Amino acid sequence: MAAGDAVRRELKALANPEKAKGQLRFFKTGAGEYGAGDRFLGVTVPEQRTVAKELWKTTGPEALADLLADPVHECRLTALFILVLQYKNCKVGEHRTVLARFYLDQLAGVNNWDLVDSSAHYILGPWLLEHPEERGILEKLAASGDLWRERVSVMTTFAFIKAGEYGPTLALAERFLSHPHDLMHKATGWMLREIGNRDMRAEVAFLEKHCKTMPRTMLRYAIEKFPEAERQRWLRG
Repeated sequence: MAAGDAVRRELKALANPEKAKGQLRFFKTGAGEYGAGDRFLGVTVPEQRTVAKELWKTTGPEALADLLADPVHECRLTALFILVLQYKNCKVGEHRTVLARFYLDQLAGVNNWDLVDSSAHYILGPWLLEHPEERGILEKLAASGDLWRERVSVMTTFAFIKAGEYGPTLALAERFLSHPHDLMHKATGWMLREIGNRDMRAEVAFLEKHCKTMPRTMLRYAIEKFPEAERQRWLRG
């Protein structure tokens, strides 16, 4: 029996083939698309969270590694939900470091936008806040040339934003102004918007410097909550 089979059994019992067909389209699994080859059972996110809450205390690292190597998307996402719960429920200290390093070792399985967004700022972000000496990891991820590791880098900084620290996000946003993929434009614009939710002057300063050259998708995400007249002014440049 494989290490992650307890989780797999729960997920397979919830499988919905019709929903799976929609997920295949939604997550761009066709040839040449960013999610090419990903497989789905048709289990909803709330259902996966329920499975994670039931099994997080009894699912060890061997099982999580097994699940994060699974070609089925829900196995990987549920494993990440479990890992997030384990991180949140352990005290600051050595075990959190073990979990954060485990997460970094398993990034090959964190290979779609929802997997990144459901884990990076809940695990790696808080850990780097506790261990600023390790922040060189962000640069390595950002320079990796791998779309998902790059997205991990910017999404990790959501934890910094919540703590009132905007510098790392703004530095990465500058770096990704020339990124070719819209999934990075969306993530970066989202983080700029989150900065603006807390400090509008910081976001506006960035926009004033870069709005004419930043990707339009990034700009649209960054100004999504602005009043309509102001949105149009920024879009006109």
